Amino acid sequence: MIGICGCSGESWNNPYGVQRGPENVLYSSFTERPKHLDPAVAYSANEYVFIGQIYEPPLQYHYLIRPYTLVPLTAEVLPGVTYFDRDGAILPDDASVESIAYSDYTIRIRPRVRYQPHPAFAKDAQGQFLYHRLDATELQSINGISDFELTGSRELDADDYVYQIKRLVDPRIHSPIAELMKHYIVGLGQLGDELAKIHKSDANNNIDLKDFAIEGVKSLDRYSYRVRIRGKYPQFRYWLAMPFFSPMPWEAVEFYAQPGLREKNISLDWYPVGTGPYMLVENNPNRQMVLEKNPNYHMDKYPTRGEPGDRAAGLLDDAGHKLPFIDRVIYTLEKENIPYWNKFLQGYYDGSGIASDSFDQAIQFSGQGEAELTQAMHDKGIQLKTAVTTSIFYMGFNMLDPVVGGYSNRARELRQALSIAIDYEEYISIFTNGRGVAAQGLLPPGIFGSQSGEKGINPYVYDWVDGAPQRKSIDEAKRLLAEAGYPGGHNPKDGKPLVLYLDTVATGPDDKARLNWYRKQFTKLGIQLVIRTTDYNRFQQKMRNGDAQIFMWGWNADYPDPENFFFLLHGANAKVKGGGENAVNYQNPEFDKLFEMMRNMDDGEERFALIQQLQDIVRRDSPWIFGFHPKSFSLHHDWYKNLKPNLMANNRLKYTKIDSSLRQDQRRQWNKPVVWPFAVFAVLILVMLAPAWLQYRRKQQAKAK
Repeated sequence: MIGICGCSGESWNNPYGVQRGPENVLYSSFTERPKHLDPAVAYSANEYVFIGQIYEPPLQYHYLIRPYTLVPLTAEVLPGVTYFDRDGAILPDDASVESIAYSDYTIRIRPRVRYQPHPAFAKDAQGQFLYHRLDATELQSINGISDFELTGSRELDADDYVYQIKRLVDPRIHSPIAELMKHYIVGLGQLGDELAKIHKSDANNNIDLKDFAIEGVKSLDRYSYRVRIRGKYPQFRYWLAMPFFSPMPWEAVEFYAQPGLREKNISLDWYPVGTGPYMLVENNPNRQMVLEKNPNYHMDKYPTRGEPGDRAAGLLDDAGHKLPFIDRVIYTLEKENIPYWNKFLQGYYDGSGIASDSFDQAIQFSGQGEAELTQAMHDKGIQLKTAVTTSIFYMGFNMLDPVVGGYSNRARELRQALSIAIDYEEYISIFTNGRGVAAQGLLPPGIFGSQSGEKGINPYVYDWVDGAPQRKSIDEAKRLLAEAGYPGGHNPKDGKPLVLYLDTVATGPDDKARLNWYRKQFTKLGIQLVIRTTDYNRFQQKMRNGDAQIFMWGWNADYPDPENFFFLLHGANAKVKGGGENAVNYQNPEFDKLFEMMRNMDDGEERFALIQQLQDIVRRDSPWIFGFHPKSFSLHHDWYKNLKPNLMANNRLKYTKIDSSLRQDQRRQWNKPVVWPFAVFAVLILVMLAPAWLQYRRKQQAKAK
């Protein structure tokens, strides 16, 4: 075998076996099987890695243009919006928010878009479905989706989008956005109530969604449908780019609902059915997951325009070319960082993140503090791409707490003092290898309303010094603490240190170092921090009850709009009072009024001004210590083309291109078999055996004489 591999020129350590020439395949990995691949339920990043390539909502984000811009995907054009008053009269586009009772979104989809091949569509000569009435005998021979001999397809139509919206309130599914969408989509709540009653009374759960209607969602013709929204909600267009609003063929739901299939892991959560550029052909959670190009994929082309600099960077070399470029994507199970990292360096994975234990091997910082690749990475032609994510990690104060909460000057000054003392620049340096940007408010860079430079700093925590923000001194924090009634971090009534409580689910060894760091930050002010650890379920219960005093949390944007961040402090979303995402239970009438004015405005000068007022209010009140916005670092080999970070797009894979010939050459160069140890070993064996052989020869010769 060694001789065969050596003569073929194939690397002996290739984990994919012998390959015959360059392959148009992308190699990646996963750490655990996605729990859901049903677009009505899936809401995690590791799930979107797959369903974003399989399902197609009507809209998508332009791959190259920033700020993030919506463009049609299966829709022919961006949806038209018509506003109505309470009497049903049409209003002009510039009508006031208060006058708008309903907004109608009309979406026209492209014709000739077809679903991937799938047994759910297979029919016999008489037009009857082949696999929709499987009996026990037929089920015995079925163990996976590939055991179905025949497949079929059909054209996408508007009813498939309407059907999927109904599924959001199907009580058998438990969609995470059901309650939110009931608030906006007219009639969706009523449908949910109706389905819940049937589900409760029908032990067999025989609900056919085609038999039910939604007042606000209707197919207008084969290629058009309309969604009616209460009031004005411009953010709805962003939801139309999320998998929740992808089409779902009723045939697939009926096919997977058959008894006996789910027990064999044959379901939408294992084998999705979409119109996207790829389809899942293998789902083996103990080994690998494989996507293949959808042979029925509709005409889709690489963008022909981008930002300044994109052409020079080679990002428009494939302008106008048909998508997708890659035929097959293999995701291999990797539970450990070191084997994964080594395979990346050997060229067996095309891209990689950077774990802490390999960070110094890959990244160094320049004199200006900029991250750059080490020489070893440059020598391999590896590319580094960084981007500030549309996320924020923060430390929250329970505003219902008698010590850290409230809206008095004393309470504000206590929170402001802690905001200065907790040095997130140091945190980023120590615990994230510099992969983050200290937050100056709620909005990450790139979101409408965020500001850079001096105008964008938090003046309660930072000063502008020599063209950059500089955290205020610890002396300033101590001054504020004294004004709050705790000079030196002590209560003047009894002279005892102020004791504060941090609730967390952190329990691992890395978490211990972080928590000790937080203790030291509080100690700088003379405050004693007590850590209360618990499991996540108990932590959530404490948050719902308002029992936590201080806690750490984070938020990843659902869509790139300031409303998706400011609503985290909207009074109506308070965790204790309303069960919402306002985990600190912040209630400020001034903030709420401005938020309600801003949330449904179109982007413009007036909205921008309101956003700055909102930022000023929360910086002053400090219900959060604005921690940091994580910065993503990714490495890719030189053969990985069309690489531009896009943190909102879920369907990035179709734009990726691999120079497989270069990859094959590099793999061979980096993984040449080292044969000299075998030769040395063979010589040593001969040397060790030589005396015995000579002695044997002498004995043989003596016997002969």
